[in-house]
Amino acid sequence: MSVDTGFPTSDAQNDFQRARRQRALRELGRRLRREPDDVALILPFEEVVEALGRVGERYLGLRSVPLDSIIGSVDRTREFDRSFRPASRRVRGRWERIAAAQRRGESMPPISLYRVGELHFVRDGHHRVSVARALKRIDIDAYVTEVTTRVGMNGDIRLSDLPLKSHERLFFERVPLDPERRERVRLSDRWNYAKLAEGVEAWGFRASQERRELMDRPAVARAWFDDEYAPVGQMLEEGGFVEPGETAGDAYMRVASRRYRLLRTHAWTPEILEQLRHDTTELTLP
Repeated sequence: MSVDTGFPTSDAQNDFQRARRQRALRELGRRLRREPDDVALILPFEEVVEALGRVGERYLGLRSVPLDSIIGSVDRTREFDRSFRPASRRVRGRWERIAAAQRRGESMPPISLYRVGELHFVRDGHHRVSVARALKRIDIDAYVTEVTTRVGMNGDIRLSDLPLKSHERLFFERVPLDPERRERVRLSDRWNYAKLAEGVEAWGFRASQERRELMDRPAVARAWFDDEYAPVGQMLEEGGFVEPGETAGDAYMRVASRRYRLLRTHAWTPEILEQLRHDTTELTLP
């Protein structure tokens, strides 16, 4: 454990070395735990908003932002890791100057951030974020621009998750559910989003014929969710069809596909589920 000397320049040098050691130890721990390679990678802003589907943006002004909500960058993805520890010695000179200035009590100008949901991406101020985290600060002043997207994300999103988010976005463009309903439709396999969209569209065609009225996409989406997805999902959960590690959407896709392969029906009844329960066919999509 390092002890401050009281000399800002010397302490700033120690701060940098400590931050570099922490990154090395975190990387070693990741390898020993066999975590994915991208778990500590900083997220690239443009790739994230492209996958999520940019809708618009608005300027929020000066805000106090929790440092642990800053997980991405506009253009410095190779110089810092996801926790903004220095990933390169190239940043050392500027990093130590800022650290020394902060240790002397000098005020720092606010940084500039993009906000997506509750998470933030640095436009300007990467070194200040890194130093603030190294000095155990909790929050930082920032000029914030909020970017709205078609689909959301949570704090544990990784670079490898972006293709899944992209397919999720395309699904909700074809099946335009409101935010409350869309939160309940989650699939683990990105390719299943396209299959599910086709299934919803086919369901909508049949429903339009039965009702003798032309339903637009939002109407089909709402009716499919309320009359098909939600009640069937409850049946599957109560019947023990949702396997460990599956989402409700995963179970719906798996059982719906198996049902049609075996029984050539789109109906959902207790009798249909009972037939499926006793069948020994492998529960996988074709």
